[in-house]
Amino acid sequence: MTTSMVLLSDTHLPKRAKDLPPALWADIDAADLVVHAGDWVDLATLDAVAARSASFVGVRGNNDGPEFDDRLPLVARVAVEGLRFAVVHETGQAAGRERRMAAAYPDVDVLVFGHSHIPWDTVAPGGLRLLNPGSPTDRRRQPDHTWMRCTVSGGSLDVELVRSPPRS
Repeated sequence: MTTSMVLLSDTHLPKRAKDLPPALWADIDAADLVVHAGDWVDLATLDAVAARSASFVGVRGNNDGPEFDDRLPLVARVAVEGLRFAVVHETGQAAGRERRMAAAYPDVDVLVFGHSHIPWDTVAPGGLRLLNPGSPTDRRRQPDHTWMRCTVSGGSLDVELVRSPPRS
């Protein structure tokens, strides 16, 4: 079996944009599983993403107020086609991230995180894969808005970073 996934984080609606990019909504509609690594900012975005997702996993981030506390955990875990995923918002500074996260999540195959708005795809010693989809609405110092499309099949994970140029 094959599972299609969308990974996103740091949507920051409605402060950084009025809506998600249309291409991201199309990806959400088509995916078997949508994973959001926090910093929603408003519950309306959470409700819209969850409603349009066939299946959904999300966490709250540092910019998510107390209204998120009863709706989303700080850490979420899900198994997909034999791969063990954990989702968090923050992982600390980039230097030493792989080592720290491998120690913090020894029973995980893939760690999805956000916070920096900078796409990240590395593998820690021991095999933990770390993925940050960036931000589809607040690119900071990045050239494009980003999210990730993934396919999981037979315990293998394929990842594509989707780049969406800034709207003029």
